[in-house]
Amino acid sequence: MYTVEVNGNRLEVTMEGVLDGPAMKQALDDLETKSAGIQDGTLLYDVVDFQLPTLDAVMIEFARLPSMLGLIGRFKKAAVLSDMTWLKQISQAEGLLIPGITIKGFNRDEREEAIQWLDE
Repeated sequence: MYTVEVNGNRLEVTMEGVLDGPAMKQALDDLETKSAGIQDGTLLYDVVDFQLPTLDAVMIEFARLPSMLGLIGRFKKAAVLSDMTWLKQISQAEGLLIPGITIKGFNRDEREEAIQWLDE
């Protein structure tokens, strides 16, 4: 399951379980639609239960990579909530590779701290 909710200038994304091709397409469509009009926004990713996406989901993501990179330009910060240390570290490293966005990892029970950081 992958849900995207708009909260002011912030997108709140919840990821849980396996993403297959149709779910990935819907998730990317939701990200594009719901981020339209956002500038200097923030992202809050809540990774409830991370599982690797299916191969068809990965192929869909790669096919839409150029538009997704443009979408990321609408955001200045992203907070990743996860209890998996390696996932938080990879997310932060990803932030070093993408110009214009800072990504920071938090434990899932640190949601309020993550939101405060996003609002700074």
